Amino acid sequence: MKHSSSILLVLVVVALAFAGFVGCSKEESPASPSSGQQELVMSVSNPLFQVAMATQNKHTKKLMEDTEVVGTATGIAPDGKPAVLVLLKSDARINSLPKSLDGVPVVPWVTGEIKALKTTITPHTARMPRPIELGVSGGNALDLANGYCCGGTLGALVTKNGIQYILSNSHVFAGDTDNNSNDPDVSEIGNPIDQPGLIDVSCQNIPNDYVANLSSLSTLINPAANVDCAIAQVIPGMVRTDGSIYEIGVISSTILLPSLNLAVKKSGRTTGLTRSYINAINMTVTVGYESECNGDAYTKTFTGQVGVYQKRSAFLNSGDSGSLMVEDVAVNPRPVGLLFAGSTTSAIANPIGAVCSWLGVTMVGI
Repeated sequence: MKHSSSILLVLVVVALAFAGFVGCSKEESPASPSSGQQELVMSVSNPLFQVAMATQNKHTKKLMEDTEVVGTATGIAPDGKPAVLVLLKSDARINSLPKSLDGVPVVPWVTGEIKALKTTITPHTARMPRPIELGVSGGNALDLANGYCCGGTLGALVTKNGIQYILSNSHVFAGDTDNNSNDPDVSEIGNPIDQPGLIDVSCQNIPNDYVANLSSLSTLINPAANVDCAIAQVIPGMVRTDGSIYEIGVISSTILLPSLNLAVKKSGRTTGLTRSYINAINMTVTVGYESECNGDAYTKTFTGQVGVYQKRSAFLNSGDSGSLMVEDVAVNPRPVGLLFAGSTTSAIANPIGAVCSWLGVTMVGI
C-alpha cells in the first residue's frame, strides 16, 4: 500500500464568533501584567478587540465576494492596534484592499489555501519506548482504504471519571465515516490506536504497537460539534501517566486562553518541536476533509478558532494534526489549543477549552 499524505484543501471563511469555554481544569487569561502586559490586553476580552471583531463580521460577506479572499480574522496592525485581517490566496489583491473599515485598520495576510494536516517523516515517527511520551506518530490502526493508510499525532493525555485517554483529532482517530462497497469498515468505539501510526510502518497493522482504544466517534459529521477532536482510552502500561510530551515534558493541567502575540510551541509527528506565535483570533474556518483515507471529499465549518503564524509550513505540516499547542515556556507550559489544519503560512487550532468542554475531559499535568 502507498503512504497517504491526506492533504485536504480548505476554504477559510472567517466571521464574528467567540464563545466562552469550560472544562480542562481551571482556565486562565494570559500572563499577568508584570510578566506579559501585551498578551493580557490583546485577548478577546478586550473591548477594543471586540469592536474589531464586530467590524470584521460586518464586512466579511462583502470581502468574500472577491474570489482571491479566502477569509477574515481579527489581529493586530504593525502599530499594535486591533485590525481586520484579510486572508488571501496570493498577493494579487493586496493593493486593492481598503486601508481601513469603519476606522479599523485592514491588514492583508497571504495564507494561500488551508489544509487538514493528517499525514509525511522526522524523528517523531519512530516507535517510542513503552510507556510512551506523546507528541509522536500514531493513529487508528485500521485507517486503511482505497490503497492508502493514514495517521497523525498523538497529542496529549486527558482524564475523565478517573480514566486516562489520549487526545488527538477526529480525523486522526475516527476519520473513516464512509461505509461503501470498496471499504465497508468505519471507525468504531474500541478500534486500536497505534504508535507509531500506519504511515510509519509501511501500512502494517501491528498489535504490539497498540497503545489505546478509540473511545469517541467523529465530531466531523456532528453538526453541533465545533471541534475536531477524539479520545482513546489508554491501555495500561502503554502511556506515561504524567502525560509528558516528547521534547516538551510534563505540561500544566491549567489551560490558557488564546491571545494575540502569545508565544506557543508544539510537538508533532512531522515537524517535531516547533515554535511560533498566535496572530489571529475569532476565526471561522470551513475545512475540507475525506470520508475515509483517500476517500470522498466533504467540508465542515468551525467558529472561534485560533490562527498561528508560520512560514513554509515550519510550525505545522502534514502529519502534525492532533498536536497539542502550549505556551512557549520552559517548565509546565499551559495548553492553549489542539492543532488540526493549516497552510504554508498559517496553522489553525481549536481552543483547548472548547475541546475539553465538548469531550468532558480535563488535562493531565501539574
